[in-house]
Amino acid sequence: MSRLTDDPQKREINNKRHFSFRLNLFFFIVFGLFSVLIIQLAILQFVEGPTLSAAGSKKSTRNVKIAPIRGNIYDSEGKAIAYSTSTQSLYFSIPPNYKTEELKKLATEEATRLVEVFDKYGDPALKMTVEDVIMQMDLGFRLNTISTPRRIKTGLTNEEIAYFLGNKSSFVGLDIMEESVRHYSQDTTAVQLVGYLKKYKGVRENLDFYGEKAQEKDPQLQYLEDEEVGFDGLELLYQDILRGKNGLKSYPVNNQEVIVGPVQITNPEKGDDLYLTINRGVQQTTEQAIMDQIKKISTSSISAERAPYAKIGFAVAMEVETGKVIAMASMPDYDPNIWAGGSISQKDYDNIENVVNNGTITEIYPKYDSDEERKSHPSSLVPPGSTLKPLSVLIGLNEGLFTTESIYNDTGLFTFGKAGHEVPIRNAGGHVYGALDPAKAIEKSSNPFMAAMIGSRLNQKYPGIEGIDIWDKYMKEFGLGVSTESGLRMEKKGSVDYYHEFETASAQSALIRASFGQQARYTALQLAQYVTMLANHGKRMKPQFVNEIKDSEGNVVQAFEPVVLNTVEFPDAYWKEIEKGMGKVGVQGFDGVSYTFNRKTGTAQSSVKGRTADNGVFIAYAPADKPKLAVAVIMPDGGFGGWAAAPVARKIFDAYDYEIGLNGVPGKAKDAVASTDTNAAGTEATVQ
Repeated sequence: MSRLTDDPQKREINNKRHFSFRLNLFFFIVFGLFSVLIIQLAILQFVEGPTLSAAGSKKSTRNVKIAPIRGNIYDSEGKAIAYSTSTQSLYFSIPPNYKTEELKKLATEEATRLVEVFDKYGDPALKMTVEDVIMQMDLGFRLNTISTPRRIKTGLTNEEIAYFLGNKSSFVGLDIMEESVRHYSQDTTAVQLVGYLKKYKGVRENLDFYGEKAQEKDPQLQYLEDEEVGFDGLELLYQDILRGKNGLKSYPVNNQEVIVGPVQITNPEKGDDLYLTINRGVQQTTEQAIMDQIKKISTSSISAERAPYAKIGFAVAMEVETGKVIAMASMPDYDPNIWAGGSISQKDYDNIENVVNNGTITEIYPKYDSDEERKSHPSSLVPPGSTLKPLSVLIGLNEGLFTTESIYNDTGLFTFGKAGHEVPIRNAGGHVYGALDPAKAIEKSSNPFMAAMIGSRLNQKYPGIEGIDIWDKYMKEFGLGVSTESGLRMEKKGSVDYYHEFETASAQSALIRASFGQQARYTALQLAQYVTMLANHGKRMKPQFVNEIKDSEGNVVQAFEPVVLNTVEFPDAYWKEIEKGMGKVGVQGFDGVSYTFNRKTGTAQSSVKGRTADNGVFIAYAPADKPKLAVAVIMPDGGFGGWAAAPVARKIFDAYDYEIGLNGVPGKAKDAVASTDTNAAGTEATVQ
């Protein structure tokens, strides 16, 4: 057997057979691999080819963004408040590797030459000095990093542009850029409401809104580093609408970044325009009325009127059925054109720091030389004081604490607390009012009535924290202690103290003090929303600042409708009871008005360092029978509300009546008809 197996001839035949099998197997595997490769190539070419081709094309396309022109903001009559123009601006970039002394010398030399060019070829209205130019160069890096181009001058004339382009090599670090420049009306209409712009690169880290924009993938929506964007007010609230879309210069490149095809241009899309609810006539009257009143009460010789610390004032006028804000004034104000270029110097900011924010929605203080002195005065958030008493009476009636026929004997004093440690609650001026029903308690502004009939009784009905929660629920339903839903940046919900009083004193103390308007502080917009609810019997209206949005062609893109945030239902008898009282409240400055109105004065006290400040507060709506407009005025450190705040409200109502009409017909329309009739009569007399 072993001999047969070891036969060389048979072994060779066997080896040849195995080799042939392996060779055939190798060719079969190679054939299979080539088949798979051919199939894959076919799939790539015919199935995935279009997709991969598009992706490859996209990768080889470069986009250069062209900034859009920002939309405009108009008042209710279509007159511009904020608008943008395209202009040519001169920028200076600090050269690298310059030492400080060399840089100062260069800046002085360049500034001197630039001023000569500006004087010879520029607009005389935009005249600059050498010092102005050097300040704009920002050599101390107050506003910019070293790599950021500094805007020297905007609004270049054609002659200036031609000169700089023709002599560019003789200047260091200068460049001309086309850009959109934001302008604001010189009459500073509603400046804090409208807001202002800042550079995108300077705010993206500060506001989450812009932080999210940094993730944008669409090149038409991506922000440019030096683009000016809304930072406050309506400029921020409607940023997406006002901005528009980038234009694009798109060109194909190869892997060497060499342009290999024609450039395609997508034009920028101008932002849409806002048409506000703000009536310029009413707004300017409101602003001037506040400033006039501050001057009057701070220098008055009448002891009841004099308020030497009065420096700031705030007012909001809101339509009762629509929620449209007709006027919103935070005074003093400032010229927002100071933000031109998206940044200002520290010195300029220091001058406007106390007025740049909107005091009708947030907390601001009057300007004083030191922070210590500033805190010795009340802010724009003050207690509602007696202006809350109509709501207190509604709560008492609705909770069954008394009826519209109930009588309380006001002796001028109500006390609460443990025997020997009684806390007195008195009327202002020590007045004694005698028998009071709820309406008369509002008319006379009785503190003892509110304390005894509402605060104390509510505490008895709902002992402990339950009573505080009940009170808080009513406050929030009327927009006090919650957001007005305005959407404006930095809006405060107010400051509630009655829970703190409950924890540190007692529920009884918290409710009694809250019943006549202490234990909380609210904004002017919150008080306006609250008085609007008193006027329309329980509908909390969302503040509306925009009537409609139009595109650049004038087509309406979006119209706004009234929004009711929540409703409160009380029997008609309860509303009539508070109206009866509000219609008889004594007030200054409304002599001879041609319309009926319901109102409530308030003198809200704030504890500030070393003293108690009296803040003038006033709410009202008119006409009394068919309310059209509601107004809230706050005069911190202004003294009695009837003296300090009511006269401002009178001027607001009169302005609205003239511009729009409390009874449906604007006073200016009546004047126009009367003028036409007079002219016609004069013409007829001449003909005869």
